[in-house]
Amino acid sequence: MSQESQTPVSGGGPSPPSPGRAFDTTRLTRPEFVTAMAHFYRGEMNRTLTWRTRLDTSTHWAIVSTLAILTFSFNNPSYSQETLIVGMYANLVFLLYEARRFRFFDVWRARLRIVEQCFYAPLLRGDLRCSMEEWGEKLANDLLRPKFKITLAQAIRARLLRNYLFVFAFLFLAWAGRLFVLQPRETGATQGLLVIGAFPWWVGVVLVAVVYLVLAGIVLFAPKVERPELAYWSDPSRRGQEVPDLDV
Repeated sequence: MSQESQTPVSGGGPSPPSPGRAFDTTRLTRPEFVTAMAHFYRGEMNRTLTWRTRLDTSTHWAIVSTLAILTFSFNNPSYSQETLIVGMYANLVFLLYEARRFRFFDVWRARLRIVEQCFYAPLLRGDLRCSMEEWGEKLANDLLRPKFKITLAQAIRARLLRNYLFVFAFLFLAWAGRLFVLQPRETGATQGLLVIGAFPWWVGVVLVAVVYLVLAGIVLFAPKVERPELAYWSDPSRRGQEVPDLDV
């Protein structure tokens, strides 16, 4: 190796930028930006579909469990009321799990909507302007600090009205029908139908009333879930609950 090659370059000129510094200071070209957005959209779509599958799984379990509970209840008259009440609370647990999963699904869905609304739609329309100002900044902030777009009560309301309303309605009709129609017809007696084992008669009524009063309160008083671009992205000052790091 020659002496010249071993001598470091000196002088008053600036040293060449490192690769990291060059990347930070170089703006992406349009083809590079379009390629990056396409890959980003594909990744967010995959996460959305994954959480959508989890939503379907919990719904399927709730339906299968309800059918099994109804079958056991009508085949075992002595435990019909207890079985149906247990089924109501089991479906309440399923609903809570599904609402939690729906909140995560809504995070990825909101990102997809802003990309579709402000990138792909203007691209296909031939007019690159978007009605949402600084949509890239909003999306970048959400990537840096993910936030839930809806509350747990809103998620429960959405999943209850979409799927679980019929499940709880069937369980209530089965409970009332079994208690006041089928059982008196089979036993010829109307006394003691509300008694559960050694508990007073009002315990079963209270347990059922708690479930349906809570669900009714959520439906009546929880805010309705709006589209992500209306409920979240239009208000940059809105502070939602941050997504826990362990759950991302």
